[in-house]
Amino acid sequence: MASPFLSSPTPHHRAGHTHSGSKQRPTFEVADILRAHLPDSLHEHSHPLHVHKVLSAIQNCRTAALGGHIDYCTDCGTLYNSYNSCRDRHCPKCQGLEKARWIEARKDELLPVPYFHTVFTLPHAINDWVGWNDKLIYDLLFASATDTLQAFAARHWNGTLGITAVLHTWGQTMERHIHLHCIVPGGALTFDGEQFKPCPHRDWLFPVKALSKVFRGNYLERLEHAHTTGELKTPPGAHFAALRKALREHDWVVYAKPPFGGPQQIIDYLGRYTHRIAISNHRILNLADGKVTFTWKDYKDGAKTKVMTLDANEFIRRFTLHILPPRFTRIRHYGLLACGHRATKLNRAKALLGLAPVTTTKVREPYDVLLQRLTGKDIHVCPSCGGRLRRQRDLAPTIGPARGQDPPLACEAA
Repeated sequence: MASPFLSSPTPHHRAGHTHSGSKQRPTFEVADILRAHLPDSLHEHSHPLHVHKVLSAIQNCRTAALGGHIDYCTDCGTLYNSYNSCRDRHCPKCQGLEKARWIEARKDELLPVPYFHTVFTLPHAINDWVGWNDKLIYDLLFASATDTLQAFAARHWNGTLGITAVLHTWGQTMERHIHLHCIVPGGALTFDGEQFKPCPHRDWLFPVKALSKVFRGNYLERLEHAHTTGELKTPPGAHFAALRKALREHDWVVYAKPPFGGPQQIIDYLGRYTHRIAISNHRILNLADGKVTFTWKDYKDGAKTKVMTLDANEFIRRFTLHILPPRFTRIRHYGLLACGHRATKLNRAKALLGLAPVTTTKVREPYDVLLQRLTGKDIHVCPSCGGRLRRQRDLAPTIGPARGQDPPLACEAA
């Protein structure tokens, strides 16, 4: 059944009411750019099949192409066309509900300790190799960054951390900027399970310069092995020796942000990072004469908000750089938070801290119940008169089935 939370009025009613009570719809959307300019872009840039599927899903999201339903108000008789969401994880319009569900699932995993945010960034020298090895390069980043953190925990505290790692592949201008956000509770469960050792430092988890050196060595060792075994594909005209030299000479950046103030702050923060995409619709200012204008923050200039204009084909090219490999998991949990450890190691840590255990069986709330609980909005209320909405009939899709939901979260054991 189509979800009103994941649907909207017909395109010619874009400025009208929405069932979800969401904020005003942006004037311009990524979908508008794709519908107007994707055919021309395809003449300049070729894409693999999974990228075509994603772009098609975004174009058709919440349009008649995907079908939907008609609701009517039992009091005033007003009709509302609601079209289905594509539910693709790259779509700017389809992240709200999944983000809310994901955050809800994390709440009882929180520990009463400071949380630290550490960002591991790959040098741009590797960017030209990503198009040929995206899954490999991203997987090595997850493995190297989390192994580095766990190695420091083992050395300093003789224990295991809990890590939530979120992959971002973009910068503010949508060029490649591959980095991993690692959210880590400030403490470790000792290997014998007898203690939870809190981080002794208020402002930092581990020294970032030491983390950077170990991270670089770890990643380069894995990359060298992938090259030796033939898993790493060499792009035309490129040479691994040149890549190795550039990566060894380049400074690798590990950035540690100040710790969070408490559990609610970490929840709010995770909500901003976990389900982001390369660009949100609200950043797009204009689409005219084959040009796209959008805002961006220049962090090298005090995080000032600036405006950039790109040719529409270049905008699409940059957007497609960040479409992930099929079924690739971009949010992963390690150590205490790995799925296989939550019932044992995480609950042991919670017991040592005097907390109730993690709930292992959770009932998935229906979308309308979740939305009303979180926002107070009842999607079954008529926006015009306050009467009750009822389903009149379904609207059949005009194209084949769209791409499905995100794959399930990976549960990595440390």
